[in-house]
Amino acid sequence: MEPINEIKELVRVLNNAAKAYYQEKQEIMSNLEYDRLYDRLLLLEKQTKIVLANSPTQKVGYEVLSSLPKENHTYPMLSLDKTKSVDDLKDWLGSKKGLLSWKLDGLTVVMTYNNGELVKAVTRGNGITGEVITNNARVFKNIPAKIPFERNLVIRGEAVIKYSDFYEINEHLEKDEQYKNPRNLCSGSVRQLNNQITADRNVNFFAFQLVEAENIIFNDSKFEQLKWLESQGFETVESSFVTSEKLEEIVEKFKSKISDNDIGSDGLVITFDSVQYSETLGATSKFPKHSLAFKWKDEIAQTNLLKIEWSASRTGLINPIAVFVPVEIEGTTVSRASVHNLSILEELELGEGDLIEVYKANMIIPQIASNITKSNSIKIPKSCPVCNEIAETKNLNGVKQLYCTNIDCPAKKIKGFSHFVSRDALNIEGLSEAGIEKLVQNGLLHSLEDIFKLKDKKSIIVNMEGFGIKSYENLIISIEKARKVKLPNLIYALGIANIGLANAKLICKHFNNNMDLILNAKQEELVNIEGFGEMIAKAVTAYFGEEKNIKVIKALEKELILVKEESLIKEQKLTGKTFVITGELVEYKNRNELKNHIEALGGKIASAVSSKTDYLINNDINSNSSKNKKAKQLGVEIIDEKGFLQLIN
Repeated sequence: MEPINEIKELVRVLNNAAKAYYQEKQEIMSNLEYDRLYDRLLLLEKQTKIVLANSPTQKVGYEVLSSLPKENHTYPMLSLDKTKSVDDLKDWLGSKKGLLSWKLDGLTVVMTYNNGELVKAVTRGNGITGEVITNNARVFKNIPAKIPFERNLVIRGEAVIKYSDFYEINEHLEKDEQYKNPRNLCSGSVRQLNNQITADRNVNFFAFQLVEAENIIFNDSKFEQLKWLESQGFETVESSFVTSEKLEEIVEKFKSKISDNDIGSDGLVITFDSVQYSETLGATSKFPKHSLAFKWKDEIAQTNLLKIEWSASRTGLINPIAVFVPVEIEGTTVSRASVHNLSILEELELGEGDLIEVYKANMIIPQIASNITKSNSIKIPKSCPVCNEIAETKNLNGVKQLYCTNIDCPAKKIKGFSHFVSRDALNIEGLSEAGIEKLVQNGLLHSLEDIFKLKDKKSIIVNMEGFGIKSYENLIISIEKARKVKLPNLIYALGIANIGLANAKLICKHFNNNMDLILNAKQEELVNIEGFGEMIAKAVTAYFGEEKNIKVIKALEKELILVKEESLIKEQKLTGKTFVITGELVEYKNRNELKNHIEALGGKIASAVSSKTDYLINNDINSNSSKNKKAKQLGVEIIDEKGFLQLIN
């Protein structure tokens, strides 16, 4: 494997392992294996002088700016002329060799490196002046922080956010705060003043043009330049050599990849491969003559609108959804499309039975292109489809939206339901947030205890979109299993402000696993719990002080079997002690079992060795792992599992 490819693969594997361990509480590789791969990555980075920005060897220093300065581009960045005809592409290319690549739907950025490090990054802006985003570009997920080439290097590329990251980010936002597409999210992420936000958004950069590489002479080929950029650690936009004879075939190959492509694209770009020939062509007042954009022809199908469904969200926003006679577009059958808001609904003048034209935006997202009949007979509902309380129209920044006015609308509780069934709470598998939303919209979930009554709703659930007999059966099995729950998990599941699972365990430990004592706890009692302050104590007493919350708990107690943790009443031998666990285990089945034992005895678990660590547990006491080195440096005692068992016995 090429060193640069091995570096990318090591970064991917190590980052996945770290995410699984620290965020998902899963161990997908031993610490011994992690340390081995980490040391291999360090060696390769030293040998190649290529260090990726998201490498686990890099400690990112986040920074907040007061504003983004503006700067003029050395070389103006003109937009490209466009066509939707493959024949136009053939005529344009003629007998020359070309390079065909994705036209990525993101934000164009100019990167400048010097002495092997990124020194400047500027957005395209208006083509003449852009915004300096160097601070943010340094935390793009896949750019190299260091490269072997130490002279001046200027490149252009596209900053993008992948669909997979886009959907995940949107899932954690309220409905009316969600971004419409990855491009909008990327634009906002790249231009943040706090680059930690940029880092959290997983922005990727794909180079598509080498502008300047000081004192390097290439063969007369843009393709060769892109390959050289890859050798420096950059990811480049996917490209293919083309001639007029092969052009239609290559276009079709790109088209066939769209549905599986994780990166947004609004077409293709063709450019002459010859650098020298391109430079002789010059430009018009608007477009360079060396490249041409190819836009996909939208496949438009006619169908009839059956109805408008009204979908309520957790923010109270009620969205219109067009349901129409199923029609095939771009190889898939579609029957629904979001109309987004009342303004668009009114503009389209929709009515049941109308003949409408439907297409897929960027060949992916179903949209209504036009309404031929325009009967304009759709009535705006006066009540929420979920709770039947009053719905009102609001005009926000010139856009009409419909909202439910009921603060206790079940649709607004979707996030609470989702938290309640999450892994560290009731751990009910098979209930995604999207699934919960469907159950709410069908009137099956009004309060938390309704989850345990879903077994009586089989005939409705198996006929809902996204469900079936098998998924229903698996869901009911998971729900029945969840009836047996430990008190800390139930306390956490309630969604009390500032009470994560760790704090829930501390509360249960302090009150000896007695629910009645917890419900009646006073603020002055709670502040005596280690790690609790006035803010947390207030949040707990405020929650249990509301009668509606007590009713929820009492209703849940009728459905649940509380499993007491005997370990909570054991002698707290490890109170005040902090442990870090590393390496493979022998005495314990897995790391979670050891972690739970330590916490049951009053100890704390940390992910990294620091001056506050009391013990590092590692069966390989004499290894040269990074954690062992840190422990020795700080004077932290390293013990194996047998040493730990001696400590607690």
